[in-house]
Amino acid sequence: MNRNDLRRADINLLVVFETMMRERNVSRVGEKLFLGQPTISGALGRLRVLFDDPLFIRCGRVMEPTTRAEEIFANLVPALDGIAAALSRCQSFDPSTSEATFHVGLSDDVEYALLPRLLRQLRVEAPNIKLIVHRVDQQQMSQRLANGDISVGISHTLDLPANARRKALRPIRPMLLRFDTRTGPLGLDEFCRRPHVLVSPMGCDCDDTDQALQRLGRRRQVVLTVPQFSALPGLMAHSEMLAIVPDYVAKAMMSVVGVRVEAAPLQLPAPELSMVWRAAVHDDAGQRWLRSRCSAFLCEPVELQVVPKSRPALHSDQALLAAR
Repeated sequence: MNRNDLRRADINLLVVFETMMRERNVSRVGEKLFLGQPTISGALGRLRVLFDDPLFIRCGRVMEPTTRAEEIFANLVPALDGIAAALSRCQSFDPSTSEATFHVGLSDDVEYALLPRLLRQLRVEAPNIKLIVHRVDQQQMSQRLANGDISVGISHTLDLPANARRKALRPIRPMLLRFDTRTGPLGLDEFCRRPHVLVSPMGCDCDDTDQALQRLGRRRQVVLTVPQFSALPGLMAHSEMLAIVPDYVAKAMMSVVGVRVEAAPLQLPAPELSMVWRAAVHDDAGQRWLRSRCSAFLCEPVELQVVPKSRPALHSDQALLAAR
């Protein structure tokens, strides 16, 4: 196909094709693109004519791509990313008047502790935008970015797609959360003896804390696992239970009556909280603005150190008296 043949191609059809390759289901493609099922079916028929190939074969509820469809997809994704980037350069963005919708992926700790402050600022600068928050943990982030479900994500992240960008925001420092009335910090023996609550979206019963304890030949008693941090105050109140939480979660909970926060009695890793985004929206003006706001309000505040004023230089006789 030469450049003149591109006049036969409808970019909307290519978007449908890309989404079908990711979702493998006509109904989900319709939901994703806000189109009816007959429209999607019609688009697939036109795509089959355009590429002279069945493209997708129904296998139960799943539409399996043909070998030809896989080849087309491999070439199409970078092309669509390039088109999106080129078009974004032509668009201006004024946050004060924009009515744009942004899909953002946040881990539970970020949504609970850091989103409120960010949201207050976004409402001041861009009162008409819509923010759709998706709960995304580190295991899901790569897939949700690749699928286009979100344009930017904030979490501790693992491996990312090749076309994703990343920026470090702050370290995630673990802190000990407790609600008991005993005085003094907890020692390691008491830490291991007391019951613990673990926050895990995936329902895991161990994490970095347990691995750190294992290296010391110790273990703790995890008696409860919950999927979100907001549940902790109600569950732990008036109890002996402990929890390890990120420092910014602990800070957000300090307004709760009875909460106590202190350093854990063992050294724990401090992973990195990162902002990640799709390369296809890297130059989009609206996305750049949103990332700048996330970076400004989610990065760790810089604590200014007060430098004591230097004393005026003493003359030789004054210096001698001062030495005495």
